[in-house]
Amino acid sequence: MVVLAKEELEQISLPVIQKSLPSSFIPVIDLSNPNSKSLIVAAAQDLGFFKVINHGISMELMSALESEAMKFFALPQLEKEIHGLNPFSYGSKRIGSNGDLGWVEYLLLEIASNPKSQSTQFCSILNEYIKAVMELSVEILELMAQGLHIKEKEVFSKYVMDEESDSVLRFNHYPPRPHMQGLSNRCLTGFGEHTDPQLISILRSNNTSGLEIALKDGSWVSVPSDHTSFFVNVGDSLQVLTNGRFRSVKHRVMVNSARSRLSMIYFGGPPLGQKLVPSPLLMEEGEQSLYREFTWREYKSSAFRTRLADNRLVQFER
Repeated sequence: MVVLAKEELEQISLPVIQKSLPSSFIPVIDLSNPNSKSLIVAAAQDLGFFKVINHGISMELMSALESEAMKFFALPQLEKEIHGLNPFSYGSKRIGSNGDLGWVEYLLLEIASNPKSQSTQFCSILNEYIKAVMELSVEILELMAQGLHIKEKEVFSKYVMDEESDSVLRFNHYPPRPHMQGLSNRCLTGFGEHTDPQLISILRSNNTSGLEIALKDGSWVSVPSDHTSFFVNVGDSLQVLTNGRFRSVKHRVMVNSARSRLSMIYFGGPPLGQKLVPSPLLMEEGEQSLYREFTWREYKSSAFRTRLADNRLVQFER
C-alpha cells in the first residue's frame, strides 16, 4: 500500500472531471490487417497513441506476469522497501527527484541487466514477456517506417534491437483510492501528466480504467481499459526522428475507482550514446530540422532533471 500524509494526498488530488467519448475514438490497429501500416501512421500523426489487437502475445503470458507482479505488491510495505525484487528497483509515491508525487508504487527493471541465469518463476515469465513485447515494438516500428514510405529496413527498430539499447520495463501499481474527508469530490493523480522520453512505449494494464491522454486542444479524455490489448505511445525520441511528423502524446493516470490498477510498460529506448536527429530518409528537399543534434544520454539526463509536466523537448529545438 502506498502511504501518503494528508497534505501529500491534497497535493495530488484534482477535481473530478467527467469525460465521455465512445471507445471508437481511440484508434484500434489490427496487426493482421495488411493496411495496418497506414493506419498506424495516421494514429501516430494525429494522437501519438493507439491500441493494437491481434498482437500475437498470449493472454496466458500477460496474466501470469500480472499475477507475479501483484504477489510482490501485496507484500508488507517494509518488506518491499527493504528487499525489493533483485534486479528490480522499488519505489513509491515519489516520481523522480523533483517533487512529483503520485498514488503509485512501482518496480523498474533495466532490460540490459535482466539476469538470464535466474530460474525463479517470476524471472522465467519475465524473460518470455520481455522477448515478446520487444518483438512487438520492433514490428510496430517497422510498420511505422513502411507507412512513411521508407524503403530501408530497421530505420527506427534498430535502436531497440541494439545490444546497448537503453530499454526498461516498468510495473506501476495504483492501489484503490483512499477515502479521506475533504477528498470525496476529487480524484487522485496516480501518475502526473507527461510525455515518455523514449521512442515507443508498449503498455498493457489490468481491466481497470485510469489512463487519460491529452488532445491537441489540451483537453483530456479517458481511455477505456482493455486487458487483452496493448496501448502504444509515441515517445519524444520518435518525434525527433520523424522531425515532428509523429507527436509524443501527453498522458496521465488518475486513481478514481475502488479497484487496483496494474500497468506493465515496455519503454523502447536507444543506446545512451546514440545521436538523435531527424532521419534523412524522411527529410524533403529544403526541409529544416526542428531539433538540434543531441544524444539519448543528454536527453535522458535532461528529462530526469525536469518536472513531469515540463516540455522536455523545447530546449533541444532549433
